[in-house]
Amino acid sequence: MKRKLRINGHSHLLPYPEEIPQFMKDKGIFWVDKDRKFMLQKDWSRPVTDSSFFLNEKLAWMERFKIDHAVVLNLSQLYGNGLRVEEMKQALRFQNDFNAKIQHDNPSKFTCGFVVHPGFVRGACWEIERCVEELGLQLLCLPTHYMDTIGTWRCIFDEENEPIFELANKYNLAVEIHPYDGEKFIKLENTSWRFHLIWMLAQCADAYHFLTLNGYQDKYPNMRTCFAHGGQLAQINLGRRIQGFDGRPDLFEGKHHPRKAVGHKNIFFDTLVHDTGSLSLLIKNQTSKQVLMGLDDPYPLGEMESAKQSSYPGKILDLAIERNIITEEERDAMWEDNVIQWLCGDDEDAKKKLVNRILG
Repeated sequence: MKRKLRINGHSHLLPYPEEIPQFMKDKGIFWVDKDRKFMLQKDWSRPVTDSSFFLNEKLAWMERFKIDHAVVLNLSQLYGNGLRVEEMKQALRFQNDFNAKIQHDNPSKFTCGFVVHPGFVRGACWEIERCVEELGLQLLCLPTHYMDTIGTWRCIFDEENEPIFELANKYNLAVEIHPYDGEKFIKLENTSWRFHLIWMLAQCADAYHFLTLNGYQDKYPNMRTCFAHGGQLAQINLGRRIQGFDGRPDLFEGKHHPRKAVGHKNIFFDTLVHDTGSLSLLIKNQTSKQVLMGLDDPYPLGEMESAKQSSYPGKILDLAIERNIITEEERDAMWEDNVIQWLCGDDEDAKKKLVNRILG
């Protein structure tokens, strides 16, 4: 019997300080201090809370927890919102080249994503072509919301961005939708970590709202979208959206019914919802086939080893088995088959290639 793989579908990696080009620090875009204690932007800093933010330490961490492979997303700080266009292009290109190098140098350990800025659709399409055709990347990372060229905040699934989704469809891409920058457009004081604990989940629910209303899961059948953090508020919000759609059809002319998207084979969610009650609702709504392992390591809101929470990577699925929410087969599929299905879709050759790459 072949060994079941453990693939983490939601991971992040910081460059070592010396890998970040000087212009990023000079312009206040993003850098890491030389002691590796803080990640920084102009007027912003955040502690580096775990050594596994960095490559060699990440590899050791994966070894310790028997994680065979990880999907590395872009850093949320590098969505490029509010930057001047030349700086934004350089910053995103740095992120994409860095991720491509990580995947190229460690093919058995990492599948890496690339990021584009939807505010500049033509440039975004050129960068998608470069990342797929020249760098060999297959995972497009997009923010839930972005700032357009006139400073208006918009949802990623705005119809203006259809050229991006057409390319994702053409190239059979997996897409990751991740929230960030809420404090820039939600007019509340940034206190008690409210943007990470509450508004990020609302941002995911908002993006899911528009993906499904526009019917993109069917319009672009080769594009598979995964929502970070289990799309947590989107799960408890389904009934309200359905009632709203039925009760005020005048507001939804030409849109697709929310029910049509529930459990859809092209929409995935990661497991990072922090408790089995939420996980149970996610699985009841979407079926276990659409749920994949996401640890969001090494952030403190990820599923990390923690004495305070008696936690470790993979704990939520082990608890879900104990509580009869899932079977062992479903757990194994969330660690392996469902991640591979999101990354490769129905392309059997791509699946074989990925598994062979992981097995070295």
